[in-house]
Amino acid sequence: MTEVASGTAAPLLPDPAAGLPRFVIVAGMGVGQILAWGSSYYLLAVLAGPVVRATGWSDSWIIGALSLGLLTSGLVSPRVGHLIERFGGRPVLASSAVLLATGLLLQALAPNLAVFIVAWFVIGLGMGAGLYDPAFSTLGRLYGEHARSAITQLTLFGGFASTVCWPLSAYFVEHVGWRGASLAYAAINIAVVLPLYLFCVPREERRLPPARTAAPGEVMRRRSAEDRYALVLVAAGLTAASVIMTVISVHILTLMQARGLTLATAVSFGALIGPSQVGARVIQAAFGRHRHPIWSFLVSTLLVAIGLSMLLGPASVIGAGLVLYGSGSGIRSIVRGTVPLALFGREGYAVLMGWLAMPSLVAQAASPSIGALLIEHLGTDLTIVVLVGAAVFNILLVLPLVPLARRRAVVA
Repeated sequence: MTEVASGTAAPLLPDPAAGLPRFVIVAGMGVGQILAWGSSYYLLAVLAGPVVRATGWSDSWIIGALSLGLLTSGLVSPRVGHLIERFGGRPVLASSAVLLATGLLLQALAPNLAVFIVAWFVIGLGMGAGLYDPAFSTLGRLYGEHARSAITQLTLFGGFASTVCWPLSAYFVEHVGWRGASLAYAAINIAVVLPLYLFCVPREERRLPPARTAAPGEVMRRRSAEDRYALVLVAAGLTAASVIMTVISVHILTLMQARGLTLATAVSFGALIGPSQVGARVIQAAFGRHRHPIWSFLVSTLLVAIGLSMLLGPASVIGAGLVLYGSGSGIRSIVRGTVPLALFGREGYAVLMGWLAMPSLVAQAASPSIGALLIEHLGTDLTIVVLVGAAVFNILLVLPLVPLARRRAVVA
């Protein structure tokens, strides 16, 4: 294989991932995703309490560090998309493991809150380079329009991140403390995640830099007005869904207890969301692969809206509502990668995914605070009503995309 950069060819070292079956590539990336999500996005769900108790730092500052990480990941996502488009996903995903390890090491050694926050800035860089959107971009670049099944399979792995890493984080905290847990995850990223990306993700030929794609409007400049309209709808729909998901993830126990549930019951109901997400992805993988992914997008928004509205009902229907919500949320993770690929094609897919990720991640960074303000000023019932309204609005954003997808499917 040769590497094409600026018109000259240079020999490459043998590629250890060359010729690997697709499932091996996806499985390697999938295990990497479990550990990357578990050591970043899901980490403070377990570590925040021990950090506050051990240091006396404010809980709001600890959660604020996660928000900073999400904001950072959103801001760097467009640049990450450009890098994947030019160099392929292998070096970018590998660098994410190094960045996560560096941030976690810095967190473990943090002598004060300021250094802790800087650590989450570095972790945010790793999240921006290594979570779902860069992974989807990598698969889209490798397999083009045939990447849909690979993206679906990858989300099946990712769905187990909290299931695997929350107990693992709790075990680390119990035996070596929160600093030891941070060191352990830093070592895992270097010893496990980095080799998985280096040996399971194929190396690709370097491409010339994309021409003038430095601003959101320029990503679609060479496309039709219909494409630009569709892009706005997709970006708005994915962003709205991300805000709803983050508010629910952070405040679900508060919302459920305000509905009269005990803490134990609220926790048991909340635990239904994860398996529902994975179950819906399995069903999607088995039965949805022959239909245009826009239908999955629509089903996702409908399930979320119906599920959230059931949270306003009696305790007997809240569990079923969370199952429906979890199912819709699980499918959304798949359509986040498959809908842009199906609507806009393989050309520039990584760059496009970077720009689509930015508003979602930036909105996610603000979502915990937005949820807290809604609960404080409106109360829990009206907060749920607002979330239901946002979910219905999301349905209205997706509906205009259906005829567009059908027309393009006929043309294809």
